[in-house]
Amino acid sequence: MSEQPRTAFYHDERCLWHSTGEAVLFLPVGGWLQPLASGGHPESPESKRRFKSLMDVSGLTEQLAVHSAEPVTREDLLRVHPATYVDNFRELSAGRGGEIGPEALFSHGGFEIATLSAGLAKRAVADVVTGRYRNAYALSRPPGHHCLPDEGMGFCLLANIAIAIEAAKAEHGLGKVAVLDWDVHHGNGTQAVYYERDDVLTVSIHQENCFPVDSGGTEERGTGAGRGHNLNVPLPPGSGHETYLAAMRDIVLPALRAFSPDLVVIASGLDANMVDPLARQLLYADSFRQMTAMVMELADEVCDGRVVAVHEGGYAESEVPFCGLAIVETLSGIRTEVVDPFEETFVAQQPSERTLRHQLEIVAELAEELHAGLLE
Repeated sequence: MSEQPRTAFYHDERCLWHSTGEAVLFLPVGGWLQPLASGGHPESPESKRRFKSLMDVSGLTEQLAVHSAEPVTREDLLRVHPATYVDNFRELSAGRGGEIGPEALFSHGGFEIATLSAGLAKRAVADVVTGRYRNAYALSRPPGHHCLPDEGMGFCLLANIAIAIEAAKAEHGLGKVAVLDWDVHHGNGTQAVYYERDDVLTVSIHQENCFPVDSGGTEERGTGAGRGHNLNVPLPPGSGHETYLAAMRDIVLPALRAFSPDLVVIASGLDANMVDPLARQLLYADSFRQMTAMVMELADEVCDGRVVAVHEGGYAESEVPFCGLAIVETLSGIRTEVVDPFEETFVAQQPSERTLRHQLEIVAELAEELHAGLLE
């Protein structure tokens, strides 16, 4: 009898059928913006489809436990979102679709696909919390980390990770959770859900003042019981591999260790890669491999290795598959024969020694500032 895989992967083809309409970068077509031949919207299914395809042809998929999931229920949604938001979203979805918040577009049937996307995250969390698997990756689409309780935002229609966490708390007695968001954009939605709570530590490492603008500063530390349980690590544009690893080592991991969660959830945006169209950071596949390994080592110390990664952003169809594969390889402990053909070029284009010194000084200053008020 073959050994049960330690890593599960959750996906559903229907999530790739989610449609955001035509856009140029993040703005709808019209006025001076001409339609693009490709359709143009960055939140297309192709980066996710190519990620899964690379897993398939590399032989990795067949070594994992692969599942779909049931959509989340209305009860699941109402633990995070008010009924007015849920009902408005469902009504628009039953028609031609619409916009449920800034840059949160969807077409007919978008509600059903979004509840399935959240369902993938919910099942991944439940299966790890209950011990069925040691860790998991949920290829959720549409993403969720910008979605506020009462408003969609930034391609995000439901708060996937928060919905999954709250379901596991209600159904499986899950205790403390740390959410590490390494999407290049600030995880403002997850932050908003937990800003006044001390049972979930939210940490976002992101490009400073990228999206949402004027969001994700170090002064945003939580309020009330949540004071000290929200941590933002804004890094300057052009931050590369070594800067991110330093921020993980000197800021993120000490915060997670001090909190000692029962589960670590990674908001796995892959848009800090070097060629992403919506940001200006300089990571590559091995950056995500090493950051995942750092989280796993920490999780082995504090929560018996329980880690769930839920897919968020990442819009470079060329590089996202290699970054995603590196994460799942690391979670599973299985190294395929895939070599990222871009990596040699990306390594050569890292910040200069002078720039790197400056970036590491910024990380040191952030570490001193942020740890002063941690977990008050």
